[in-house]
Amino acid sequence: MTGFSTRTFLAVGFWAAAIAAAPIHSALAQADAPAPWELKTDMGYGYDKDGKTFAYKMGTNNAGLLLKGARKVPKGTLFFIGHNGQLYIRSGPYLEDDGKFMFGSN
Repeated sequence: MTGFSTRTFLAVGFWAAAIAAAPIHSALAQADAPAPWELKTDMGYGYDKDGKTFAYKMGTNNAGLLLKGARKVPKGTLFFIGHNGQLYIRSGPYLEDDGKFMFGSN
């Protein structure tokens, strides 16, 4: 009989799965590190009446109307989705003195 034996096939399969899972494990280990938002110029981000989020490509058409009624977001603002699916904004401390997130899992 030629080719792979069952044992060889299982060993190769195990190592292939382990190698494929390594980047996932690495990403999960780094999940606690804060990551910057990737908000981009000329993009609008919407949160509709049903709680869905959208990203829109913007142009210069009606820029004056866009800015009318708009407000700057203060520095030190935290946005989060509550357990009820509602988007919230918090303008208050959210970091400990050592820079650790106050509301983290640990």
